[in-house]
Amino acid sequence: MLKEEKIEFYKKQIKLEKRIGETAENSVKNVKNELIKELIHSIALDSKKHASIINSLIAMNSSTQPFIEEEKYDELVKNIEEHIKLELEAIKTYKALIDQVENEEEKMLLQAIHQDELRHHTLLKKILRSIIETEALTQDDVWDSIKEDFLPQF
Repeated sequence: MLKEEKIEFYKKQIKLEKRIGETAENSVKNVKNELIKELIHSIALDSKKHASIINSLIAMNSSTQPFIEEEKYDELVKNIEEHIKLELEAIKTYKALIDQVENEEEKMLLQAIHQDELRHHTLLKKILRSIIETEALTQDDVWDSIKEDFLPQF
């Protein structure tokens, strides 16, 4: 498949993901059952995430990503360090909650969140290390982190 064809395909997928998200949100707009409403809302958020990931695929196929601007470097490092601390706090609190919850359905949902937080934490640490070591995050650095931690099933 040619790059241009892939990009066009990805653009269509983004539109599809956006429609999925909108449909999900609209389907529960007036639903009073909070469990159903929030679970479908989480599907809508996943569709937004999918569209974002697909945007990164378009970027991979469109151009070389620029280096991090020198004036943004310190701010980016500081923000990522704070984000790493917050993710670690979330990991600890979800783990503690999982150990206390007896309801299996609740536990399953909390474990899914906990796994997301673990992947986020690992990915952020690798991104930070890459920025600090190279002072520029390359596309290869991001891709290696995604393959290893963010998409562990592949």
